[in-house]
Amino acid sequence: MSEVAVLDAQDVVVRYPGHPPVVAVNGVSISVAAGETVALVGESGSGKSSLARAVVGIEKIAGGAVRFRDVPVAPLGIRRRPTAMTGIQMVFQDPSTSLNPRRRVGDQIADGIATARARGEAGSTVDEWLDRVGLPTEVSTRFPHQFSGGQKQRLAIARALAARPSLLVADEPISALDASTQTSVARLMRDLVAESGAGMLFISHDLAVVRRIADRTHVMFGGRVLESGPTAPLWAAPQHPYTQALLAAIPEPDGAGRIPAAPSVDDRTVWAEVPPVTY
Repeated sequence: MSEVAVLDAQDVVVRYPGHPPVVAVNGVSISVAAGETVALVGESGSGKSSLARAVVGIEKIAGGAVRFRDVPVAPLGIRRRPTAMTGIQMVFQDPSTSLNPRRRVGDQIADGIATARARGEAGSTVDEWLDRVGLPTEVSTRFPHQFSGGQKQRLAIARALAARPSLLVADEPISALDASTQTSVARLMRDLVAESGAGMLFISHDLAVVRRIADRTHVMFGGRVLESGPTAPLWAAPQHPYTQALLAAIPEPDGAGRIPAAPSVDDRTVWAEVPPVTY
Protein backbone atom coordinates (compact mmCIF):
# COMPACT_ATOMS: atom_id res chain seq x y z
CA MET A 1 0.00 0.00 0.00
CA SER A 2 1.23 3.49 -0.85
CA GLU A 3 2.58 5.53 2.06
CA VAL A 4 0.25 8.37 1.04
CA ALA A 5 -2.90 6.26 1.42
CA VAL A 6 -5.58 8.10 3.40
CA LEU A 7 -7.88 5.08 3.76
CA ASP A 8 -6.94 1.49 4.45
CA ALA A 9 -9.84 -0.88 5.09
CA GLN A 10 -8.95 -4.54 5.52
CA ASP A 11 -11.33 -7.55 5.67
CA VAL A 12 -14.25 -5.38 6.81
CA VAL A 13 -17.40 -7.18 7.97
CA VAL A 14 -20.70 -5.40 8.65
CA ARG A 15 -23.47 -7.49 10.20
CA TYR A 16 -27.04 -6.48 11.06
CA PRO A 17 -29.14 -8.22 13.75
CA GLY A 18 -31.66 -10.78 12.60
CA HIS A 19 -32.54 -14.46 12.61
CA PRO A 20 -30.13 -15.27 11.11
CA PRO A 21 -28.01 -12.08 11.15
CA VAL A 22 -27.63 -10.29 7.81
CA VAL A 23 -24.03 -9.99 6.60
CA ALA A 24 -24.08 -6.81 4.49
CA VAL A 25 -20.31 -6.60 4.00
CA ASN A 26 -18.28 -9.81 4.02
CA GLY A 27 -14.53 -9.35 4.23
CA VAL A 28 -13.97 -6.36 1.93
CA SER A 29 -10.57 -4.65 1.61
CA ILE A 30 -10.09 -1.28 -0.11
CA SER A 31 -7.61 1.59 -0.01
CA VAL A 32 -7.66 5.18 -1.26
CA ALA A 33 -4.54 7.26 -1.89
CA ALA A 34 -4.24 11.03 -1.68
CA GLY A 35 -5.47 12.64 -4.90
CA GLU A 36 -7.17 9.43 -6.03
CA THR A 37 -10.84 8.71 -6.78
CA VAL A 38 -11.80 5.10 -6.07
CA ALA A 39 -15.27 3.95 -7.09
CA LEU A 40 -17.42 1.30 -5.46
CA VAL A 41 -20.18 0.06 -7.77
CA GLY A 42 -22.93 -2.55 -7.76
CA GLU A 43 -26.68 -2.92 -7.65
CA SER A 44 -28.86 -1.93 -4.70
CA GLY A 45 -28.31 -4.25 -1.75
CA SER A 46 -24.77 -5.18 -2.74
CA GLY A 47 -23.30 -3.68 0.44
CA LYS A 48 -21.88 -0.44 -0.97
CA SER A 49 -23.60 1.95 1.44
CA SER A 50 -22.96 -0.30 4.44
CA LEU A 51 -19.25 -0.27 3.63
CA ALA A 52 -19.28 3.52 3.17
CA ARG A 53 -20.96 4.01 6.54
CA ALA A 54 -18.45 1.65 8.16
CA VAL A 55 -15.53 3.59 6.68
CA VAL A 56 -16.65 6.84 8.30
CA GLY A 57 -17.65 5.16 11.58
CA ILE A 58 -21.44 5.41 11.29
CA GLU A 59 -21.75 1.62 11.25
CA LYS A 60 -19.84 -0.47 13.75
CA ILE A 61 -17.80 -3.17 12.06
CA ALA A 62 -18.14 -6.81 13.16
CA GLY A 63 -14.70 -7.74 11.82
CA GLY A 64 -11.64 -6.36 10.09
CA ALA A 65 -10.15 -2.90 10.51
CA VAL A 66 -10.55 0.61 9.08
CA ARG A 67 -7.67 3.07 9.33
CA PHE A 68 -7.53 6.73 8.33
CA ARG A 69 -3.96 7.93 7.84
CA ASP A 70 -2.87 4.86 9.82
CA VAL A 71 -5.16 5.70 12.77
CA PRO A 72 -8.07 3.34 13.59
CA VAL A 73 -11.51 4.81 12.82
CA ALA A 74 -13.69 4.47 15.92
CA PRO A 75 -17.49 4.24 15.69
CA LEU A 76 -19.26 7.57 16.04
CA GLY A 77 -20.87 8.14 19.40
CA ILE A 78 -22.58 10.95 21.25
CA ARG A 79 -19.25 12.66 21.93
CA ARG A 80 -17.63 14.98 19.43
CA ARG A 81 -15.29 13.21 17.02
CA PRO A 82 -11.56 13.86 17.68
CA THR A 83 -10.29 16.82 15.68
CA ALA A 84 -7.92 14.69 13.59
CA MET A 85 -10.82 12.50 12.47
CA THR A 86 -12.72 15.47 11.03
CA GLY A 87 -10.42 14.93 8.06
CA ILE A 88 -13.04 12.35 7.02
CA GLN A 89 -16.15 13.94 5.49
CA MET A 90 -19.20 12.34 3.87
CA VAL A 91 -21.67 13.43 1.19
CA PHE A 92 -24.95 11.54 1.27
CA GLN A 93 -27.41 10.69 -1.50
CA ASP A 94 -30.02 13.00 0.02
CA PRO A 95 -28.54 16.46 0.68
CA SER A 96 -31.25 17.04 3.28
CA THR A 97 -29.24 14.63 5.44
CA SER A 98 -26.32 17.05 5.37
CA LEU A 99 -28.07 20.43 5.46
CA ASN A 100 -29.88 21.85 8.47
CA PRO A 101 -33.22 23.26 7.21
CA ARG A 102 -33.27 25.88 9.97
CA ARG A 103 -29.90 27.47 9.24
CA ARG A 104 -28.70 29.68 6.40
CA VAL A 105 -26.50 27.82 3.95
CA GLY A 106 -23.64 30.30 4.35
CA ASP A 107 -23.50 29.57 8.08
CA GLN A 108 -23.36 25.84 7.38
CA ILE A 109 -20.46 26.21 4.97
CA ALA A 110 -18.77 28.38 7.60
CA ASP A 111 -19.02 25.42 9.98
CA GLY A 112 -16.91 23.42 7.55
CA ILE A 113 -14.35 26.23 7.38
CA ALA A 114 -14.18 26.32 11.19
CA THR A 115 -13.59 22.55 11.24
CA ALA A 116 -10.63 22.97 8.89
CA ARG A 117 -9.18 25.80 10.96
CA ALA A 118 -9.40 23.68 14.11
CA ARG A 119 -7.02 21.23 12.43
CA GLY A 120 -4.67 24.07 11.44
CA GLU A 121 -5.68 24.03 7.76
CA ALA A 122 -5.43 27.14 5.59
CA GLY A 123 -8.40 29.49 5.82
CA SER A 124 -11.05 29.99 3.15
CA THR A 125 -14.31 31.90 2.76
CA VAL A 126 -17.96 31.04 2.21
CA ASP A 127 -17.99 33.04 -1.01
CA GLU A 128 -15.00 31.07 -2.29
CA TRP A 129 -16.75 27.73 -1.81
CA LEU A 130 -20.03 28.91 -3.32
CA ASP A 131 -18.12 30.06 -6.37
CA ARG A 132 -16.24 26.76 -6.64
CA VAL A 133 -19.46 24.74 -6.72
CA GLY A 134 -21.01 27.05 -9.29
CA LEU A 135 -23.43 29.05 -7.14
CA PRO A 136 -23.67 32.86 -6.82
CA THR A 137 -22.29 34.24 -3.59
CA GLU A 138 -25.52 36.11 -2.76
CA VAL A 139 -27.32 32.83 -1.98
CA SER A 140 -25.39 32.49 1.29
CA THR A 141 -28.24 34.08 3.25
CA ARG A 142 -30.88 31.66 1.94
CA PHE A 143 -32.22 28.50 3.57
CA PRO A 144 -31.99 24.99 2.06
CA HIS A 145 -35.68 24.84 1.05
CA GLN A 146 -35.04 27.71 -1.37
CA PHE A 147 -32.81 25.56 -3.59
CA SER A 148 -33.39 22.80 -6.13
CA GLY A 149 -32.17 19.27 -5.46
CA GLY A 150 -29.08 19.76 -7.59
CA GLN A 151 -28.24 23.05 -5.92
CA LYS A 152 -28.66 21.52 -2.47
CA GLN A 153 -26.27 18.73 -3.39
CA ARG A 154 -23.72 21.33 -4.53
CA LEU A 155 -24.14 23.06 -1.17
CA ALA A 156 -23.61 19.77 0.67
CA ILE A 157 -20.44 19.22 -1.34
CA ALA A 158 -19.26 22.75 -0.51
CA ARG A 159 -19.96 22.14 3.19
CA ALA A 160 -17.98 18.89 3.18
CA LEU A 161 -15.04 20.22 1.18
CA ALA A 162 -14.86 23.45 3.19
CA ALA A 163 -13.69 21.23 6.06
CA ARG A 164 -10.69 20.42 3.82
CA PRO A 165 -10.94 16.65 4.29
CA SER A 166 -8.17 14.22 3.47
CA LEU A 167 -10.87 11.66 2.65
CA LEU A 168 -14.27 12.36 1.12
CA VAL A 169 -16.77 9.48 1.12
CA ALA A 170 -19.59 10.11 -1.35
CA ASP A 171 -22.50 7.69 -1.00
CA GLU A 172 -24.64 7.77 -4.18
CA PRO A 173 -24.27 11.57 -4.29
CA ILE A 174 -25.71 11.99 -7.80
CA SER A 175 -28.48 9.37 -8.00
CA ALA A 176 -31.18 11.84 -6.95
CA LEU A 177 -30.11 14.39 -9.58
CA ASP A 178 -31.49 14.71 -13.08
CA ALA A 179 -29.46 13.07 -15.83
CA SER A 180 -28.28 16.40 -17.26
CA THR A 181 -26.42 17.33 -14.08
CA GLN A 182 -25.19 13.95 -12.79
CA THR A 183 -21.93 13.84 -14.72
CA SER A 184 -21.15 17.53 -14.16
CA VAL A 185 -21.60 17.21 -10.38
CA ALA A 186 -19.51 14.01 -10.29
CA ARG A 187 -16.71 15.70 -12.23
CA LEU A 188 -16.93 18.74 -9.96
CA MET A 189 -16.39 16.50 -6.93
CA ARG A 190 -13.46 14.71 -8.57
CA ASP A 191 -11.79 17.96 -9.60
CA LEU A 192 -12.19 19.66 -6.23
CA VAL A 193 -10.91 16.61 -4.36
CA ALA A 194 -7.92 16.16 -6.67
CA GLU A 195 -7.14 19.88 -6.45
CA SER A 196 -6.96 19.68 -2.66
CA GLY A 197 -4.88 16.48 -2.65
CA ALA A 198 -7.60 14.53 -0.86
CA GLY A 199 -8.80 11.04 -1.74
CA MET A 200 -12.41 10.18 -2.59
CA LEU A 201 -14.39 6.96 -2.22
CA PHE A 202 -17.25 7.39 -4.69
CA ILE A 203 -20.17 4.97 -4.28
CA SER A 204 -22.52 4.54 -7.24
CA HIS A 205 -24.57 2.02 -9.21
CA ASP A 206 -23.88 4.02 -12.37
CA LEU A 207 -20.86 2.63 -14.19
CA ALA A 208 -21.22 5.16 -17.01
CA VAL A 209 -20.43 8.04 -14.62
CA VAL A 210 -17.79 6.05 -12.76
CA ARG A 211 -15.97 5.44 -16.03
CA ARG A 212 -15.47 9.19 -16.42
CA ILE A 213 -14.19 10.06 -12.96
CA ALA A 214 -12.63 7.06 -11.17
CA ASP A 215 -8.98 6.01 -11.20
CA ARG A 216 -9.80 2.56 -9.79
CA THR A 217 -13.07 0.66 -9.45
CA HIS A 218 -14.29 -2.07 -7.10
CA VAL A 219 -17.39 -4.03 -8.15
CA MET A 220 -19.53 -5.35 -5.28
CA PHE A 221 -22.15 -8.07 -5.17
CA GLY A 222 -23.57 -9.91 -2.17
CA GLY A 223 -21.36 -8.07 0.29
CA ARG A 224 -18.10 -8.98 -1.48
CA VAL A 225 -15.84 -7.31 -4.03
CA LEU A 226 -15.96 -9.50 -7.14
CA GLU A 227 -13.68 -7.48 -9.41
CA SER A 228 -11.29 -4.58 -8.85
CA GLY A 229 -8.69 -2.77 -10.88
CA PRO A 230 -7.92 0.40 -12.83
CA THR A 231 -11.15 1.71 -14.31
CA ALA A 232 -10.12 1.81 -17.99
CA PRO A 233 -9.15 -1.87 -18.38
CA LEU A 234 -12.01 -3.00 -16.14
CA TRP A 235 -14.41 -1.16 -18.44
CA ALA A 236 -12.76 -2.34 -21.65
CA ALA A 237 -12.46 -6.02 -20.75
CA PRO A 238 -14.32 -7.03 -17.58
CA GLN A 239 -13.26 -10.45 -16.30
CA HIS A 240 -16.00 -11.36 -13.82
CA PRO A 241 -19.46 -12.39 -15.14
CA TYR A 242 -21.20 -9.98 -12.77
CA THR A 243 -19.19 -7.01 -14.06
CA GLN A 244 -19.93 -8.17 -17.61
CA ALA A 245 -23.65 -8.20 -16.77
CA LEU A 246 -23.51 -4.70 -15.28
CA LEU A 247 -21.80 -3.31 -18.35
CA ALA A 248 -24.16 -5.11 -20.71
CA ALA A 249 -27.09 -3.36 -19.00
CA ILE A 250 -25.85 0.15 -19.86
CA PRO A 251 -27.72 1.59 -22.88
CA GLU A 252 -25.71 2.88 -25.83
CA PRO A 253 -25.66 6.70 -26.23
CA ASP A 254 -28.13 6.48 -29.15
CA GLY A 255 -30.58 4.50 -27.05
CA ALA A 256 -30.03 1.31 -29.01
CA GLY A 257 -28.23 -0.56 -26.28
CA ARG A 258 -29.46 -3.94 -25.16
CA ILE A 259 -30.85 -4.06 -21.63
CA PRO A 260 -30.94 -7.72 -20.55
CA ALA A 261 -33.70 -9.27 -18.53
CA ALA A 262 -33.36 -9.40 -14.74
CA PRO A 263 -30.77 -12.02 -13.75
CA SER A 264 -32.07 -15.43 -12.77
CA VAL A 265 -31.26 -17.21 -9.51
CA ASP A 266 -28.82 -19.38 -11.46
CA ASP A 267 -27.01 -16.28 -12.74
CA ARG A 268 -26.60 -14.98 -9.21
CA THR A 269 -25.32 -18.33 -7.99
CA VAL A 270 -22.65 -18.32 -10.71
CA TRP A 271 -21.64 -14.75 -9.84
CA ALA A 272 -21.16 -15.66 -6.19
CA GLU A 273 -19.15 -18.79 -6.97
CA VAL A 274 -16.69 -17.27 -9.44
CA PRO A 275 -13.49 -16.25 -7.57
CA PRO A 276 -12.87 -12.48 -7.24
CA VAL A 277 -10.71 -10.86 -9.90
CA THR A 278 -8.06 -8.28 -8.99
CA TYR A 279 -5.57 -6.61 -11.33
